[in-house]
Amino acid sequence: MDLIVTLEFLAVIVSAIYGILLATRAGMDIVGCITLAFAAAFGGGTLRDLFLDRHPLFWIANPHYPVTAFLICLILPFYAKHLPKIKPLIIYPDALAMALYTAIGTAIALEHQSSWFIAVILGTITGTFGGVIADVICNEIPSIFKPSPLCATCAFSGAWVYVLGSAAQLPSPLPMVTSILLVTVLRILAVTFNWTYQPLRPSRP
Repeated sequence: MDLIVTLEFLAVIVSAIYGILLATRAGMDIVGCITLAFAAAFGGGTLRDLFLDRHPLFWIANPHYPVTAFLICLILPFYAKHLPKIKPLIIYPDALAMALYTAIGTAIALEHQSSWFIAVILGTITGTFGGVIADVICNEIPSIFKPSPLCATCAFSGAWVYVLGSAAQLPSPLPMVTSILLVTVLRILAVTFNWTYQPLRPSRP
């Protein structure tokens, strides 16, 4: 459990950075940065905890999480706004945060006696829905719901790696590390090579 807590804290930091970069790209002010940082860092895990009836919510049980995210919001924007190209940087915290939260969410779901499939679904939600909420705040269709580089598929695959690795009783922390590496690499490759699904029907002109 100590490993999960450590990785969760790292996920909060990385997700907050992702939210700030997203807000900077959208031209938001400091309030927007804080909002997107909190949405990205806590959105998916909050949904997971609500579905599992897990209380208090993870960021309430660990009050240093929101404090850390808030402090990052006060510092990073003053540097991020000077970066000439924000968009190319977003993929790295995005991929790592998704990977960390996917593995953590899957592990927590299994600890709560969820079935394999439910654990994978909750891991995927944990890994992706912070970004979904952030996209909605930016008034954009979430990228996982439209033809765009694979996102939920990467998390879904990584969650299964964790579940099957745990079921095979691989030595800890091998399932966790393997899951994180797989999701991170898949997501970066998907963006780099534009791996997408085709729309079910052509969009209207």
